[in-house]
Amino acid sequence: MDRRKFIRSGSLTGLGLSTIGGWQLAAGGNAAFNISSRDAMNEALALNLEEITITELQKKMQSGEQSALSITRAYLRRIELIDRSGPALNSIIELNPDALEIAENLDHERKQGKIRGPLHGIPVLVKDNINTGDRMMTTAGSQALLGNRAKEDAFIMKQLRKAGVVLLGKTNLSEWANFRSSHSCSGWSSRGGQTKCPYILDRNPSGSSAGSGSATAANLCVVSVGTETDGSVVSPASVNALVGIKPTVGLWSRSGIIPISATQDTAGPMARTVRDAAILLGAGTGLDANDAVTQASAGKALQDYTPFLNEEGLRGKRIGIEKSHLQGNPDLVALLRGAMSVMESQGATMVEVDLLGEMKALGNAEFLVLLYEFKDGLNRYLDVYGTHVKSLKELIAFDIKEEKKMMPFFKQDTLVESEAKGDLYSKEYTEALEKTTGFRKTLLDLMTANNLDALSGITNGPACCIDLVNGDYDNGPSLSTPAAITGFPHITIPMGLLHGLPVGISFYAGPYTEPALISMAYAYEQASLKRVMPAYLKELLS
Repeated sequence: MDRRKFIRSGSLTGLGLSTIGGWQLAAGGNAAFNISSRDAMNEALALNLEEITITELQKKMQSGEQSALSITRAYLRRIELIDRSGPALNSIIELNPDALEIAENLDHERKQGKIRGPLHGIPVLVKDNINTGDRMMTTAGSQALLGNRAKEDAFIMKQLRKAGVVLLGKTNLSEWANFRSSHSCSGWSSRGGQTKCPYILDRNPSGSSAGSGSATAANLCVVSVGTETDGSVVSPASVNALVGIKPTVGLWSRSGIIPISATQDTAGPMARTVRDAAILLGAGTGLDANDAVTQASAGKALQDYTPFLNEEGLRGKRIGIEKSHLQGNPDLVALLRGAMSVMESQGATMVEVDLLGEMKALGNAEFLVLLYEFKDGLNRYLDVYGTHVKSLKELIAFDIKEEKKMMPFFKQDTLVESEAKGDLYSKEYTEALEKTTGFRKTLLDLMTANNLDALSGITNGPACCIDLVNGDYDNGPSLSTPAAITGFPHITIPMGLLHGLPVGISFYAGPYTEPALISMAYAYEQASLKRVMPAYLKELLS
């Protein structure tokens, strides 16, 4: 399949002059993109990075047309064009000063005949709550952790480096992975400022993996890594027309990642195609002695998920559609019904289910679990890695002392609420945890009763407007919580546009069903081809 079929809008790449959403690109004069020189522009445009895939870049490196070094340089120039100036997405919080050296060393390995695998020489970005044992900091977007340079990589970073990635840098995020305030604006952090959605620039790219979503959609990297507790991979993937995979909790290690929840946290791939997401997923798996949950993945985790990229992956499948998503905003409902028609055309059977109705009995149990586990996990992390603060209590005090720079907009009510909780032996916590873990059986029983292969629906509504005064608002239906609470895998794929803003469709099922979900997602992707490049519009079109 020709990747160019994915492209539904203009390209940044071209000769002379291009225009996107009112932003003019020119090689000099009054160019809206403020770059340092004509040579910088020419180098940035020498390699067409628009929608390029891992497979295509590997072919270019194998033929000698490009190298890891030249590709890395091209991405760094593109970041200068789009993230630092022009639309100024502000998706990247820190660039890796060693990126070019890493690329050069990988090129040397290639010349010696050592190819580590499909990610050899491929530039990636990772979220700034993942430890990297290099010259970059890990801060969760908070100035309270400025100066935190981890002594070693998080386990998943070790795995990805072994696979041969070129780490371009760290992405901005909603501060503390959006677990700071109930009035926050997604994509804002005290260290990194506000990240923008590349589709319409007055929108935020959703949280908390906002920077990973924005950067990957804008082709500032080939693939990226986000993290999720509830929706923070799939939501920014959905609003940025990406494929996002939230793995089964334990498929990817969490050690070396700034935590929220021991029961729900996971990192996961974000990419522009199912194939690229599947490649990255396999590279990150592995048993980690420092994360006991990974032991459950023994014999279930794979290092290669690409054999499950099956265009017939929907044939004969029974898909449970969340029936509440078939009501409400008629434009969103029309997108979902269109996706259902695509799945039916590929041989799937649609079955309406009321999973969200089943969740009402949980009440606020999930949030209670997160409050307790955040306090416990963050205190453990800060005790080792804290720079200015060594505990949640000290963090809260630091934010108050430095209020003008730490809390110029929304405050820290969630941090305060978490600090007020007891330890993990508290009755309130154990009762809430019992409710959330018990929901796994509810979900699986629903699937068994309806003979379902997967559950599906709208991942979430389109991107919210950037509003630092009032914070995020309800932007429509969401399907992240059932998979998040249960720890089950969840994949989102582009479903279409609503007034120029992307919306994704979800597939999720029981634990370690990534192969089946990837197969269904790939079949839908290939039949629908709804990935659309960003237009960098200044505002919503009428």
